[in-house]
Amino acid sequence: MSALLDTISRLRAEVCTLHSELTRYELVVWTAGNVSARVPGADLMVIKPSGVSYADLTPESMVVTDFFGSPVDGEWVNPDLSSSSDTAAHGYVYRHMPDVGGVVHTHSTYATAWAARGEPIPCVLTMMGDEFGGDIPVGPFALIGDDSIGQGIVETLKASNSPAVLMQSHGPFTIGKDARAAVKAAVMCEEVARTVHISRQLGEPKPIDRQQIEALYARYQGVYGQ
Repeated sequence: MSALLDTISRLRAEVCTLHSELTRYELVVWTAGNVSARVPGADLMVIKPSGVSYADLTPESMVVTDFFGSPVDGEWVNPDLSSSSDTAAHGYVYRHMPDVGGVVHTHSTYATAWAARGEPIPCVLTMMGDEFGGDIPVGPFALIGDDSIGQGIVETLKASNSPAVLMQSHGPFTIGKDARAAVKAAVMCEEVARTVHISRQLGEPKPIDRQQIEALYARYQGVYGQ
């Protein structure tokens, strides 16, 4: 039990710190957006509390729930805080994608603009081949409140190399082997969304051949990116 408590304590500190990366890279405004982390060896996650400003986040304010969003009893419980409104979506991802250790949601400007159009970001940059293994796909429109968003994330990403999905009219969700990897994917998603948008103002960007994308992805994920 003490090992679990130590793990949760470490993850609360890590998840709290990672939220500062969302503001550092201007991926969120006000209290929108969230980072979560799977607790290894337990069907639990650590996630941002609802309605708390980024400047006021502390490790102690991070909420621990099960994968259905129910708060877990323990010394970490704060009755004054509830988990993010996206908790159900994160939990659905963890239940159905066991290799995922972190989930991030932002409303970053350029990626969300692509989501508003319901348009995938085409793989026209080597960076995209490296990081996403192809286009960044669009997931279906879904309302907040249950696990519908999570279902859309899983259905879209299970057939894709991409760690990012643009939920239509909502914004990007990213996944990773841990919370830090999911945050990196969110940062990179916004970067390529901005670059590809700018390139389209100059003309139609040139697509990268599928075989070249596969070679880029294999090299980066298997050698360079490690």
